[in-house]
Amino acid sequence: MSELAPLISDLALILISAGVITLIFKKLKQPLVLGYIVAGFVCSPHFTFTPSVSDADNIQTWSEIGVIFLLFALGLEFSFKKLMKVGGSAIISACTIIFCMIVVGIFVGWLFGWKQMDCIYLGGMLAMSSTTIIYKAFDDLGLRQQRFAGLVLSILILEDILAIVLMVMLSTMAVSKNFEGSEMIYSIGKLVFFLILWFVVGIYLIPLFLKKARKLMSDETLLIVSLALCFGMVVLAARVGFSPAFGAFIMGSILAETIESEHIDKLVAPVKDLFGAIFFVSVGMMVDPNMIVEYIWPILAIVVAILVGQTIFGTGGVLLSGQPLKIAMQCGFSLTQIGEFAFIIAALGVSLHVTSHFLYPIVVAVSVITTFLTPYMIRLSGPAYTFVDRHLPLFWRRLLERYTAGGQPVNHQNNWKKLLLSIVRITLIYFVLSVAMVVLSFNLFLPLLVSATGDFWGKIIGAVVTIALIAPFLRAMIMKKNHSIEFKALWADSRFNHAPLISIVLLRIVLAVLFVIYIIQHLFQASVALMAGIAILVVLFMIASRFLKKQSIGLERTFVQNLRSKEVRKAYLGESQPEYAGRLLDRDLHLSDFVIPADSLWGGKTLMELDLGKKYGVHVASIIRGTHRINIPGGGNRIFPNDKLQVIGTDDQLSVFSSQLEKVAERHADEDFEEHEMYLKQFVVSRKSPFCGRTIRESGIRNKYHCLIVGIESADDSNLRQPEVSFTLQKGDVVWVVGEEKDLKTLFKVSEMPEPELAE
Repeated sequence: MSELAPLISDLALILISAGVITLIFKKLKQPLVLGYIVAGFVCSPHFTFTPSVSDADNIQTWSEIGVIFLLFALGLEFSFKKLMKVGGSAIISACTIIFCMIVVGIFVGWLFGWKQMDCIYLGGMLAMSSTTIIYKAFDDLGLRQQRFAGLVLSILILEDILAIVLMVMLSTMAVSKNFEGSEMIYSIGKLVFFLILWFVVGIYLIPLFLKKARKLMSDETLLIVSLALCFGMVVLAARVGFSPAFGAFIMGSILAETIESEHIDKLVAPVKDLFGAIFFVSVGMMVDPNMIVEYIWPILAIVVAILVGQTIFGTGGVLLSGQPLKIAMQCGFSLTQIGEFAFIIAALGVSLHVTSHFLYPIVVAVSVITTFLTPYMIRLSGPAYTFVDRHLPLFWRRLLERYTAGGQPVNHQNNWKKLLLSIVRITLIYFVLSVAMVVLSFNLFLPLLVSATGDFWGKIIGAVVTIALIAPFLRAMIMKKNHSIEFKALWADSRFNHAPLISIVLLRIVLAVLFVIYIIQHLFQASVALMAGIAILVVLFMIASRFLKKQSIGLERTFVQNLRSKEVRKAYLGESQPEYAGRLLDRDLHLSDFVIPADSLWGGKTLMELDLGKKYGVHVASIIRGTHRINIPGGGNRIFPNDKLQVIGTDDQLSVFSSQLEKVAERHADEDFEEHEMYLKQFVVSRKSPFCGRTIRESGIRNKYHCLIVGIESADDSNLRQPEVSFTLQKGDVVWVVGEEKDLKTLFKVSEMPEPELAE
């Protein structure tokens, strides 16, 4: 117990400090992340007025676990399908911002004479805006329904995945101390290989496993299984040379494509919040006021670099993607902060011992300052746009209008482009799977076969098993898209397309032949001609085999079903938006979801009574109630608490509608509940009372006066009893009633009785 005492006392101090200070920050409507950082500073040795943590090493270990949970939770919110749907605007904007801000960070570090690795890590920290802080700022300012907010969140999705890539590259650079192009190309190739392998295998196997075990899964077992998968991937990622946080993110993103993803997210949330809080508290513990004073000028310079750099390059990147100037400036001004990824990258540099001791507290100080400034920068975007638009020369205004008008998506497809992209994607995926299967077979099956059957027969059987395992992948790599619409259209379009199309097929056949040759050559010493002949025959057999065709089609169908299962379920439950929602953006309209609060005064009213179209200019496209969807509801349809309304309107209309919906709920919530408090009182039935001689039903005490008779003491029986509605009230009966104060006053006034005291 004595060994655990410091750990427990440190944990108690951290949680008490975090609890108290985050309550204060919640009251001040500030991000909780800042509260955790302040709590860490308060319980650190740098703050002498309060008790301090005695063993920082244990807290550092817990904070590393916190990073794993944070990245796992981020992966659960991430989706590769969502990444494919963000559109060209978000891709161009995010890549422009990240590249330019990395250059800005490196330049700022170079100005202060910092070493090379400090400059590179600083660039990585400055490139990533904070998803948590921006999300909360949009909520607080009521901007979530704005068009630019959707684009900002799409940019943040891309920044999150690129931050993971950046972390892997920084880790590789730190370990190898090598900045040569060949090393970076190898690192990127390794990253792409394992991303494809883990994602494809994970999407194929994990949903099948969860589906088979669904009847055995309680909340407890699902949580344990999810964390086991997370930490298993963490260990695997560390074994192949990636950071543990990267493995956690990958497993989270795989589970994000399963039906159970939202349930897992809710189960993991308390654990993530606990360890995430410890991580951010540990960040605050590293804040040294003396160091901040010493490096005040670099801190201010970095703050200015973020504010100016993100504003300029964020606006420029969004403009470059074809968005109007107003949207671009709103996006640029919203991205002017750094947050959780900056801390994680800084922690990575500290753990790898490649960054200087001053960089971590500098980044924390910069994050605190830019976080406080975020709401003001978002509000400033409107006046800034007005000023720029007023002073922008006519030539530039017309140039921007022509560019943004030309930047809208064009609905045409190039058959060559579509075919080549599909073939490259298919070849890359099946190539990775084949390589992984060969490596697995050589390292697992082949040693067992050799030890069981001898060297010669073991190698022969091993070669057959290995080729059989990769045969469905090689056949799919050769044959996929050879009968597609694009292939047939290009073949029929011109005879000059025949040679390129045949060449594409032959190149994939050659790649499959090389695979088989490598397997044979690795196990046997034979002439090249013999190996090539055997490989060609094997590949021709693969192409002609109907069994392998069924196998490859079945594997792909299972993968697609697993990948689409979540979307299919959401469509069934009415949780996904219709396809037309994206097209509305071209007309400056979009579709947003609003949930009717439980205490809203709109509950129970018809759409005709609410008249939302006339009052706010919006149109209700659908009402979603549980698993039931009402499309194009009429004026007679009622809305009820917890209904989800899909509403179409402009940014301004939806903003007004959202604020009014909140006000209706707030006004109802702010009512004086004391007026509706229930009291228990009693009165005596007199000879002149209008209730004397009448039954309880005839008296109207319940229906007319909204009071309830709970008991009666008769004149000849002092025991309190519950009467039937046919009981006749007599002179001298003591009637016990329950009701609201105003209803009781009306009842006693009618009965010509003085109001009695509250019954004891």
